[in-house]
Amino acid sequence: MTWASGQHLQGGKYTIEHELGEGGFGITYRAKDNYGRLVVIKTLNDQVQRRPDFAKFQQDFINEAIKLAKCSHPHIVQIHEVINEDSLWCIVMEYIDGENLASRVENQGVLSEAEALGYIQQIGEALTVVHNNGLLHRDVKPQNIMLRSGKTEAVLIDFGIAREFSHNLTQTHTGMLSDGFAPIEQYDKRTKRGAYTDVYALAATLYSILTGEVPTIAPIRAINTSLEEPIKINPSISNRVNQAILYGMQIKPENRPQSIEEWLPLIQLPLNANTSSSHLFFLSDLSSPVAMEYHRLNRLLAARNWKEADQQTRTLILCIANRSTEGWLRDKDIDTFPYQDLHIINQLWLEYSNERFGFTVQKRIWENVNKNVDRFGNRVGWRENKSWIKYSNYTFNLNAPEGHLPQFLEVLGFVWKSGWFGAYWDGNLSRLYSFISRLEKCKIK
Repeated sequence: MTWASGQHLQGGKYTIEHELGEGGFGITYRAKDNYGRLVVIKTLNDQVQRRPDFAKFQQDFINEAIKLAKCSHPHIVQIHEVINEDSLWCIVMEYIDGENLASRVENQGVLSEAEALGYIQQIGEALTVVHNNGLLHRDVKPQNIMLRSGKTEAVLIDFGIAREFSHNLTQTHTGMLSDGFAPIEQYDKRTKRGAYTDVYALAATLYSILTGEVPTIAPIRAINTSLEEPIKINPSISNRVNQAILYGMQIKPENRPQSIEEWLPLIQLPLNANTSSSHLFFLSDLSSPVAMEYHRLNRLLAARNWKEADQQTRTLILCIANRSTEGWLRDKDIDTFPYQDLHIINQLWLEYSNERFGFTVQKRIWENVNKNVDRFGNRVGWRENKSWIKYSNYTFNLNAPEGHLPQFLEVLGFVWKSGWFGAYWDGNLSRLYSFISRLEKCKIK
């Protein structure tokens, strides 16, 4: 059953104007209410209506509609009400005057990075609300993101295959998906699902609106066909955004950010808007010779979780030097520490702290105090009243003194003993000088 132009629903409350589109499950119409306002009415299409399990589809449709109605957000299409017309459940929602992102790119070319990130940020915030309500969208793509006419506002639409989910539990999926935007787990009807499923699709959407191309589909990528980096298609894409897209589109779900909240900070502008591009750090600028993975540190710093980031830095340094068991570095470990990894750690700290923390800051302070250990400790806030403070008394926010983080004394073997670092007062300063010397040799300045 389909509705023709001029057909009245709900006793004349709504009048069908024309069909807007039809998908695998649903069909949408533009209509007017009895006040002359435009609305969209969505219901199950004729093909689904003829299925023997139509009753189950109806029940799923109404259940998800009710849940979606609870997802109130400026960048989620607003549901006005759920109605029943001739035993057919329908969703009445706002009509968005404008075009979708796919049409925008097709008509005007790829978006600037700033414009694209603005829209993706809005949709990411909308998806966070969806996920917090126990739903996955499962069909995020440029065609399902509307742009309000005359405004820089994006709205997420078409929740036709949205489903409830329990994070990482195996559940049955429908077979509907959008090639290029669907992650590998959506190609298996019985698989684990999570917010990371929509993370992939959102990252793929950003890929598409910045390059004008649909990404290589996940099953092809899964058999060792590389995804062309977006920056190679559009060189104006920043390294930061290029890296964030690739991270969000990792084939294995466990290798992606596990939530939208984890991924969004990676595409946000640096805290210091005046920092020139030559001073900005991007994960793709340097590769670790020991194949170290820095995404967790990146996420922690982006989230301003300074304490966990400091602890993760210590873990990384020890792991790189193969000294995790011992818990401290020897002189020879410091002298051979990979300069690329020092740069990566340093630049991450510099960028996310607005150049308040990091090895560069610490080295500058070290030189300003004429390489005096006690004065250095006082300046960076590691000493108070002539005593080295406990780690629990450190300040893990941007109100801390410059150079306060990352704290590297423990990895140099400085052990806390009754109010002082034993290794330091035992006269064993060689590792401290070796570490500063390594920073100098690695041209960290």
